[in-house]
Amino acid sequence: MRGDPVGERGEHGPPRGMKDVEGTVLAVLPRALYRVAIEGGREIQAHALSGPRANFIRLIVGDRVMVALAPNDHGRGRVIRRLPKGR
Repeated sequence: MRGDPVGERGEHGPPRGMKDVEGTVLAVLPRALYRVAIEGGREIQAHALSGPRANFIRLIVGDRVMVALAPNDHGRGRVIRRLPKGR
C-alpha cells in the first residue's frame, strides 16, 4: 500500500505529476502506440490506458483524445479517454 487511500489517479484528474491535454490521433503505430498532435503544434507518442480498470478503447486516425503527459518526458503520454466527436 502506497498510503494513497483513493488510488493512483486521486479523486479527480490525472495521475500524480502528469498533465492532461487534448489532442488528435495522427497515426496508429505498432505495439499499441499512437502518434498524437497536441496543443501548441507538438506531436507526442502515446499508449492506450491499460490495466484491470480500463475498458478497451479502439482509436482511429482523427479521433480526439485526452492524453496524460509523462512528468519527466513531455514527448510521451497515455491516452486516458476518447472525447466526443462534437467537442
